[in-house]
Amino acid sequence: MRYLGAATEAEPFWQRLSAFFRYPFHSDPLLVIIVCTLVPLFLSPGLIGGLVYIVLLLVLIKYCYTVIRHTASGHMKPPPVAEAWSGDGFALGLQSFVVVLVMVGAVVSAFALLGPIPGVVVTALAYLAVPATIMILAMEDSIFPALNPLNITALISSIGWPYFVLYGFLILMTMASAAAQEMAFVHFHPVIAYPLGGFLSSVFIVIVFHMLGYLLFQYQEELGFASDFQDEEQPADPNRDRSRRVDADIDMNLKEGNYNRVASILEEALKRDPANPNRLSQLFQLSLARHDLDALTRHHAKLLRWMAAHRRHRDMKTLLTLLRQHDPQFQPQDPDLVVACADLLFLQHEPKPALQLLKDFHKRFPDSDQIAPAYILVARILANGFEQWDKATSFLKFADKNTGDADTKAAIAAYLAQAEQREPLKGPKASFAPAADLGSSSP
Repeated sequence: MRYLGAATEAEPFWQRLSAFFRYPFHSDPLLVIIVCTLVPLFLSPGLIGGLVYIVLLLVLIKYCYTVIRHTASGHMKPPPVAEAWSGDGFALGLQSFVVVLVMVGAVVSAFALLGPIPGVVVTALAYLAVPATIMILAMEDSIFPALNPLNITALISSIGWPYFVLYGFLILMTMASAAAQEMAFVHFHPVIAYPLGGFLSSVFIVIVFHMLGYLLFQYQEELGFASDFQDEEQPADPNRDRSRRVDADIDMNLKEGNYNRVASILEEALKRDPANPNRLSQLFQLSLARHDLDALTRHHAKLLRWMAAHRRHRDMKTLLTLLRQHDPQFQPQDPDLVVACADLLFLQHEPKPALQLLKDFHKRFPDSDQIAPAYILVARILANGFEQWDKATSFLKFADKNTGDADTKAAIAAYLAQAEQREPLKGPKASFAPAADLGSSSP
């Protein structure tokens, strides 16, 4: 089994055109575009101005490649503006220039060496390869895979005919961008036309790179990786259970024998959802099969809470036995958990492990409000499980000294009366009479 991410739920890119055109007008990409467009207006001609212009161009290209990666990872919201200015990734801008130079060189060489018809063919193939080259460069971060004809062909064939649909959209957008810039220069003064043309060109570039990233995301299954929708983007099926990814990863690694990886997946899942019963069950079964006492010790509190909540007394007894084999002095450190586990074991006719849990309870948890309930439970175990009425009476009296609750004291008095008669210690009988009739007597 292999997890498919959101590959089966991503809508075709041609159905998201409005979202693509809105993308550059989010605050982060818009700020990058404005800075890279307007700052050159205030630069004086010369070496310094030229260097700053080149740096801003690299910033814009770097951000666009970040957009591809971000979108391919399932983020439908733009990356933060800080990504444009961080030191990492500027090499991509330089690599993209190298790729363009190589492709232009190939076209010029074809015209010069092979003639006009082969030159036209090479030019058409180069234009067709541009989107694939950009996507490969974004994902591989290396010039050589991006220029490898085998990689380009493999990507195009993996995506299939939608690649050519995208290619048609890109040609139309390139023509629209050129027409918009021409209108700017025809109808506005150069002082306005230059920044406006640069702004429109940058907007179209961001749209194109977002579309390329989404194409990677949409065809992730064919391209051999898996991404899920991130941010607040909702998948096509709002009821989709994201735990299927964890289940698929677990199943795949189990079949391949990667048990350490399975353990890591489960621990990561439990960090996000510590009380998930399925993950706790899987962790317990895996640790049991591997005899991983360290993992059982590390997660014993979560496991015991799950076992107590789901009445898994046999698993609880097994866990406690293993933990005490690992550490003869082992005792849970949560008083409420101790009482809950001991109560379950007692009710399931396991008096010895229940008593072992409650041993020296008042010394281990001197400030706990569970001292009285704990020793009432001890008394019931001693009386009902071992018929030790005198010891049971002593523990009941000790419990009475450690509580001020009237209901608890009344229950203790009832237990003491039962212990004096050598009767099993039972709680008060349930009454199903209406509240108004509880005080009346039958005729």
